[in-house]
Amino acid sequence: MNTSSEQGKGDYGAELYRRYLNGDKDAFEQIMENYHDQLIHFIFGIVHNLADAEDIAADVFCDLIVHKHRFSFKSTLKTYIFSIAKNKSYDKVRKNVRSNDKEIEDDDGVSADEKSLEERVLSNETVRVVHEALGEIKDEYAQVVSLTYLYGFSGDEICKVMKKSKRQVANLLYRGKEALKTILEKKGVNIE
Repeated sequence: MNTSSEQGKGDYGAELYRRYLNGDKDAFEQIMENYHDQLIHFIFGIVHNLADAEDIAADVFCDLIVHKHRFSFKSTLKTYIFSIAKNKSYDKVRKNVRSNDKEIEDDDGVSADEKSLEERVLSNETVRVVHEALGEIKDEYAQVVSLTYLYGFSGDEICKVMKKSKRQVANLLYRGKEALKTILEKKGVNIE
């Protein structure tokens, strides 16, 4: 969710990061507070494992501390953080595929920790059904729909996070919405 500063007066996250770089440790705490939950939810959508999502999110924030000058302030801090998270998430998925190191899950394919996260994040039925439907469409479709509607990214920010052109993002968003609509209609949910 964008703060009013991000929408109107510029990038509040970048402002906080500048303050952190100038020695304000509380500013970094605020960055983590602002982005932590959204970041874990985004990562979870890629890796489908809560422990991995939390580890990757921690790594992203560590990167901000360790590699202080990689962020060039040319994009929003949120875009930068989500880009790092996407790359780290895909690295983790590739590593898991190569090592065949799959977590033992409950009968329905979701671990107890993942259920706990879902219960906290998805409090009402419609949102829960939409979240489930996002898991049933292509990953790229789910990412672009999530970045647009759940996290409030602009088209340009999505292009940077996904490393796609505006046309590609527009096509993915259209196809993602259509795929999501088809699945939701089958589930009896109308979101128009």
